[in-house]
Amino acid sequence: MGHSTVDELGMELDIKSTSSSHHHSESIPYMHKVVVPPKQNPLKEFTATVKETFFADDPLRHFKDQPRSRKIVLGLQTIFPILEWGREYNLKKFKGDLIAGLTIASLCIPQDIGYAKLANLAPQYGLYTSFVPPLIYAFMGSSRDIAIGPVAVVSLLLGTLLQNEINPKDDDVRYRRLAVTATFFAGITQVTLGVFRLGFLIDFLSHASIVGFMAGAAVTIALQQLKGLLGIKKFTKKTDVVSVMRSVWSTVHEWNGRSIIIGMSFLAFLLFAKYIGKKNKKFFWVPAIAPLISVIISTFFVYVTHANKHGVQIVNDIPQGINPSSVKEIFFSSEYLIKGFRIGVVAGMIALTEAIAIGRTFASMKDYQLDGNKEMVALGTMNIVGSMTSCYVATGSFSRSAVNYMAGCNTAVSNIVMSFIVLLTLEFMTKLFKYTPNAILASIIISAVVGLIDTEAILLIWKIDKFDFVACMGAFFGVTFASVEIGLLVAVSISFAKILVQVIRPQTAILGQLPRTTVYRNIQQYPDATKVPGILIVRVDSAIYFSNSNYIKERILRWLTNEEEQLKKDSLPRIQYLVVEMSPVTNIDTSGIHAFEELYRSLQKRNIELVLANPGQVVIDKLHASSFASLIGEDKIFLTVADAVLTCAPKMQEP
Repeated sequence: MGHSTVDELGMELDIKSTSSSHHHSESIPYMHKVVVPPKQNPLKEFTATVKETFFADDPLRHFKDQPRSRKIVLGLQTIFPILEWGREYNLKKFKGDLIAGLTIASLCIPQDIGYAKLANLAPQYGLYTSFVPPLIYAFMGSSRDIAIGPVAVVSLLLGTLLQNEINPKDDDVRYRRLAVTATFFAGITQVTLGVFRLGFLIDFLSHASIVGFMAGAAVTIALQQLKGLLGIKKFTKKTDVVSVMRSVWSTVHEWNGRSIIIGMSFLAFLLFAKYIGKKNKKFFWVPAIAPLISVIISTFFVYVTHANKHGVQIVNDIPQGINPSSVKEIFFSSEYLIKGFRIGVVAGMIALTEAIAIGRTFASMKDYQLDGNKEMVALGTMNIVGSMTSCYVATGSFSRSAVNYMAGCNTAVSNIVMSFIVLLTLEFMTKLFKYTPNAILASIIISAVVGLIDTEAILLIWKIDKFDFVACMGAFFGVTFASVEIGLLVAVSISFAKILVQVIRPQTAILGQLPRTTVYRNIQQYPDATKVPGILIVRVDSAIYFSNSNYIKERILRWLTNEEEQLKKDSLPRIQYLVVEMSPVTNIDTSGIHAFEELYRSLQKRNIELVLANPGQVVIDKLHASSFASLIGEDKIFLTVADAVLTCAPKMQEP
């Protein structure tokens, strides 16, 4: 077989395509080359890798070659995007934002009161959280459609984690202080991820895990509302379905008929309103204003009939006035500092995941780019400020964002409008909610969380990837039958397990030649692909690292052993060449090189030659750096599988 030549720069490795000897040189087609990349400065290579990982969008590109004054303006616009899009703001855009802001305000006010109860906080804290954080986000956020405020899942998660540390009924002051401490550290976590551009960490929660977690949380939240819906006074602190149902059935004698009638009738009304809005997008405002209408009617009904004197539980007085300062309430010392930090990190990550997912969804629908790192900084800042103004963890709400989008919002000004309406409510209308029955808040929350159960997504996950479905169901059952934090732990664990399984046990395949072509494909996927006599072609579908190198070596040897046994059984010629197709191998480390050296020695004992096809830039560079290319022979590295086969086949025919 002809041998390869390396040019004077040592940059290119010549690869023979066909020919078994120099006597057939006249029939050799064009000679291809596997190019060896130039040696790079290790520091530059490391810097390039870090830049691609953390700064792929090159955030400083706009600052290059700009005067200092312009750099200051661009810097302010980076921190406050409103300074950029605000220059083009006009009355037409404001009309859309005004309608959208009024619409989501009518939805958020009753929801906020209910969500605060989920977090075991007084109703006003839900309203506080829809006043300050949306204002901060409007100036710093990059999403045009996301609506900010408390949400059901984060409220439940925060309430569950907090009450594990402090019983809100025994010490509501310390409980509230721990809540604002957790909110402060949730904001710190989010800002840190944004500043250091670590947003990729939230991607470790797979889509399937999030779908399962949200569905499980929705079921848990709905079951928690049975307390208000049925008028039960004593209810379990646990959130799992078994404990909740046991608590429900053990208190049948406490059920209040009036509460049940109020809750169930308005729940039916709210679900019917959602059905109308889903059936005809023009009536999106119907489910948006239905909660407020329900609150007004039910509150009037309770006030007129004095139902609160007959066992119907009501909200009672909500303090009037805007957010009081809570800076001094944050635990910066004592044992609760660490507890607040731990709870805040978990709540902050979940809030961030939900907000980024919502923001990206609506950004893709309107075809604009969402800067994930800016979003993290904006969300974190609003929660830090919120923790100092009596708010708890706020994030993007999917239901309110959907209404905001359908109402025709154009910019984040809709959040400012919503915030202004909440301000008016806090200043002048809190007394009107005194007789609001808890049953109506329960029905509002149940109707809101129904949308978190995405059955279509679950069925699609089942069809596409069974492992993803296991992750989805693991998160779902973890939340419903254990607790919110257990469900979250299961979701993260299964997501990591999937990554590990795919890395540790990558796919490999035996390739065969498609009829009348020089294309080689997986023989299981293409049954008409035929094996080449005397040559076993194996493809490795993964980077080769210390975690999988030994498995890949053993898997290739098992392919080889099985093939040899079958050939011997059929009295066919033995394998003389093993061709490893390496185009999917994006990288290889020292363990991978070592595994290939062991594979090479094993093949030598069997009198089989090792041949490589199409190694990529990083791989070929490392093969040369480790002298593995010299070990197997540089004439054993080919540009394509077809080149390798055409070169090896004539060699087998030689005496």
